[in-house]
Parts: sequence; structure tokens; C-alpha cells
Amino acid sequence: MDVLFLSRLQFAITIGFHFIFPPISIGLAWLLVIVEGLGWRKKDEIYAKMGRFFAKLLALTFAVGVATGIVMEFQFGTNWARYSEYVGDIFGAPLAAEGVFAFFLESGFLGLYIFGRNKVSKAVHWFSIFMVAIGATISAFWIIVANSWQQTPAGFIIQNGRAELTDFWAAVFNPSTMLRYLHTMDAALIAGAFFMAGISAYLLLKNKEPEGAKKTLRVSVIVGVIASVLAVFPTGHEHARQVALTQPEKFAAIEGLYTTQTQAPLVLFAVPQTPPPKLNAVVEIPGILSWMVFGDPHAKIQGIDEFPADEIPPLWLTFVSFHNMVVLGGYFVLIMGIAAIKLWGRTLWTSRKLLTLLMYSIPLPLAACQLGWITAEVGRQPWIVYRMLRTSEAYSFTLTAGEVWFSIILFTLIYALLGTLYVYLLVREVKHGPQPLPGRSA
Repeated sequence: MDVLFLSRLQFAITIGFHFIFPPISIGLAWLLVIVEGLGWRKKDEIYAKMGRFFAKLLALTFAVGVATGIVMEFQFGTNWARYSEYVGDIFGAPLAAEGVFAFFLESGFLGLYIFGRNKVSKAVHWFSIFMVAIGATISAFWIIVANSWQQTPAGFIIQNGRAELTDFWAAVFNPSTMLRYLHTMDAALIAGAFFMAGISAYLLLKNKEPEGAKKTLRVSVIVGVIASVLAVFPTGHEHARQVALTQPEKFAAIEGLYTTQTQAPLVLFAVPQTPPPKLNAVVEIPGILSWMVFGDPHAKIQGIDEFPADEIPPLWLTFVSFHNMVVLGGYFVLIMGIAAIKLWGRTLWTSRKLLTLLMYSIPLPLAACQLGWITAEVGRQPWIVYRMLRTSEAYSFTLTAGEVWFSIILFTLIYALLGTLYVYLLVREVKHGPQPLPGRSA
């Protein structure tokens, strides 16, 4: 295996593992804003107890996310030196902004939120989790800015063999930033909602703090059903349109559109095959894809056949990752919709099969996030910066395969240990259930 492939593999492992934790942290933080706010305004100690319980899980998730995120950023210098040299003036700015304006805000107020309960006023304590959620949201924005610039670069010139920033705001609000950001943040809310709903369902099934579990399940189902619908429309739909208009070869790959055509169909199911590229066992609706992109079922959409062979992304992986993400999105709408109906009918608490399904669905939004990331990053290939710099030109030429292999093995072992420890501590806390608040009886 060559250094380029190994460097890509290492980055995929590190970012894939890291990306498990931010969606939970962001989504759970906003749900805790609601839970803690209800406890404060209603003077309801049960909400406060559930807030303290989920705060422990938030702190654990945040800690592992920070540890894994630091390693990921170092790789830009070690494995992707030519990339860093070429776009460092632009790519470094949002990463620096994330650290200065977001990370310290988030981590500082998280300490106050975790350790300040009953030591500061309830208003200040609620404000602390609100600022944690704001910090996490701002942090996500700057990371999405950096990644979106790779997808749809703007606000720069090429000078002296490097990309130099000419318009900061054009680079920040490049054509894909806001739509990708809104879709990603919505996915984080879904992850947080399923996380809280699944754990609340477990507590109900085990009859541990059932009154508190009902309250957090109610909050998470309401947030979950709204966020799940928004993930499909408008955020998912508009983001897909943006990809179609700004990265047409990626769009053709994810949709399985291998030939340019009018009345382009929406493929509901297919088994992709390459080479040559074709779809087997196709289930499709004619004209729908053209209508979704341009508002005209007869509009022409470019297929893979219109692009040079060396600019076409991997077809099988982009198609499969995208369509499985869409399937999971439909599942989220369905399961949260059923839960919301049962919540309205006051039968959710006794629906043991649905509660069990919610419990086992906790990892599915994280899987959808991973699939979305694969779709975005693999679909951009062969470019590391779209139509500017190829991935094959961006890695550190001075590295040897042995050196990268060593770091891959080391990171894999460390991440396996971290992942096992995280799951162990998470399960242990959930099994213990909510504990009485300090200074209060159970």
C-alpha cells in the first residue's frame, strides 16, 4: 500500500471515530437547555435530577470528543503537508476561530454547568448550559466553514503557487456553507434526541426514575420528530440541490445518474455495479430528480458520462452511502412520528416494543452522520479542494509507508481503548440511573 492510500485511511479512521461524539454533544446540550429550563421555570426538581443525570453523559462525551479531535488536526501537518502549504492561509483561519471563539466558551461554561449546580443561582446555572450549547454550535459552524470551503472554494486567488485569501466573508459563506451547516446541525439534534429518548426508554423499561424518564422522553420525542422532518425537508432537499448545482459530478454519482438525461429519475433502490457503471434491480420514479433540482420534470441533468474519467468520484461507495443515509432519515421520521402519536395519545409509556426500539436506535443517527460524511468526502474525490488541488498532490511526500502504518496501528489501538472505556462508563452511568440531587433526599 502506498503512502497516499495509508494517509487517507488514517484520516478516515481518526475523523470517523471523532465524529461519533460531536453530534451527541451538540444535540444533547440543546436538549439539556430545554430540560434545565423547564426545571428552573417550573421549579420541578425531577427535571433537575434528570438534567444532572444527562449532564454526566454530556461531560463524558465531550471529553472523549476533545481528545480525539486534537489528534485529527495534527494530521494536516504530518500527513498532508503539501495541502497545508497550499491552502494554510485560508484553511487555518476557521480552525483558529473555532478554538478562540468557540472551544474555550464551550469548555469553560461546561465546567460551571457540571460543578455549579446548587452553588450558583438557577438562572446562572441554566445560562451555563445555554452557553455550552451556543459554544458547541459556533464550534460546529467554523468546522463546517473549513470543510465547505474545500467543497466549494471562494474568496481567494492563486498567487506564488498558493491559495491566498482575498475576501474573508466570501470564503466563510461560500456556496455550500449554510446549507451544509443547517443540515449537519439538524443531524446533531436528531442524534441528541435519539440518545436521550433511547436512554429514557431504558429507564422506563427498568422502572428507574419513571417520572423523570417520562419527562425527558417527552422532550426528546418532540424535538426528535421536528428535527427528523427538517432533515428531509428543507435542509436535506436544499443541500442536495446545492450539490447538484455546484458539484454536478458528485450529484450524478450519489444519485446513480450515469448518463445525461432529461426527465431524470429518482432512484429509490438499486444495486450499483462497476465497471462499467450501471444499476441493477432498479426501482425509480421518472422525472422526479429533474423536478426536485430545477422544478421542471423535463429538465436535463448531467450524468457521469459528461465528465473526464479522472474527475469521477468512486461510484459504488458514494451511491451506497448516500442512499443508506436517506433510508435512515426515513426511519427517523417514521419512528419518531409513531412515538409522537403515542405521546399524544398517552400510550407511549406502556408501549414496550416501541420503547425497546427507541433504546436500540441510539446508534443509528450516528451511523447516518458517518454515511453523510462519507458521501460528502468520497463524492468530492479526486479533489481535496474541489477543482483546485487533487488529493494525490496534497499528501506529505517525505513520509514512508512504514511510518504511516505505525501511526495507524497506534491510533487504532488508542481509539479502541477510548471507545471501550466510553461505552463502559456510559453503560455504567445509565445502569445506575439518576441519583438524588446533593442536599436532597431521593
